[in-house]
Amino acid sequence: MNKVVQFQDWGLVDYQEAWDRQESIFKGVLDIKHDNRVNATTTDTPNYLIFTAHPHVYTLGKSGHEEYLLLDEKGLEEKEAKFYKINRGGDITYHGPGQIVGYPILDLDNFFTDIHLYLRTLEEAIILTCADYGVPAGRYPGFTGVWIEPDKPTARKICAMGVRASRWVTMHGFAFNVNTDLDYFNNIIPCGIDDKDVTSLKRELGQEVDMDDVKEKLRGHIARLFEMSII
Repeated sequence: MNKVVQFQDWGLVDYQEAWDRQESIFKGVLDIKHDNRVNATTTDTPNYLIFTAHPHVYTLGKSGHEEYLLLDEKGLEEKEAKFYKINRGGDITYHGPGQIVGYPILDLDNFFTDIHLYLRTLEEAIILTCADYGVPAGRYPGFTGVWIEPDKPTARKICAMGVRASRWVTMHGFAFNVNTDLDYFNNIIPCGIDDKDVTSLKRELGQEVDMDDVKEKLRGHIARLFEMSII
């Protein structure tokens, strides 16, 4: 099993470009797995952890509801935002500057073959990162993602998740609100939840947070929880 993970920080990248790059890497890993199975070879499958951010964009998962986007085409233009229907799980969400969008492209055969455990492990990495800043976070029963005060009426979401997996290779991932402009969430019903708020580290702390510092902490927690070596 190969537990070495190649880390890439793409910076701010157009969503379609990032999706195409993801798909290319994802296909490459699947091709290696296919060759190993068909030709009885033992080539290690590579793993990747990608951090990025996108210009304003709304994405809708394959089982999502388009009516949860509250903007028409003109409204999207006015907000300088794009809209994509994509092949991950989950409903509608927003990506924009000030987020850490994480795209782990992992062969879970190298770690553990359990999608639920995979999601819970990603959530735990976000929860631990929030704790590093003195912000207590947790899980909201019945929903993926990470929440602040999940056991109170004031529960608010700080990280959304939606993944795709094929032959235990993952893509898509999470969107962690750090210094995000939360006004953009007013244009959707995030993940189909209309009675809960959305938040960010900046909002919880009352000040902007150093993105590079958050990335370093988050990457460290992911490495420890998955028992991986990130290079």
